[in-house]
Amino acid sequence: MRARIEEIVFDCSDPAQLVRFWAALLDVEPVDRTPDWSYIDVPGFTRIAFQAVPEKKAAKNRLHLDVNAGELGPATAEAEALGARRLGGVVTDEYGDFQVLQDPEGNEFCFVSG
Repeated sequence: MRARIEEIVFDCSDPAQLVRFWAALLDVEPVDRTPDWSYIDVPGFTRIAFQAVPEKKAAKNRLHLDVNAGELGPATAEAEALGARRLGGVVTDEYGDFQVLQDPEGNEFCFVSG
């Protein structure tokens, strides 16, 4: 069998709000398919979708996105202005630097450089 990833889906309480955060962060247009389903199409990447679910996020994500946003400081400040929350400081290792953040619904993601 040969399978391919169709899209990555975030469970959330407010798809229309969360899609706008990610659309602004990734400089793409948000699409609201229904009140319970929104998405963005990121050039060179698979679709990222947001679906409404009744339960709240309860623990750390088991999967997250690493986003190369250039310089970490300015990118982090811009993401925070959009509603992200910084988790800890910049981490540096032999592969480069990264900053862990949460989107407005608490989903973790990292800005990476290096």
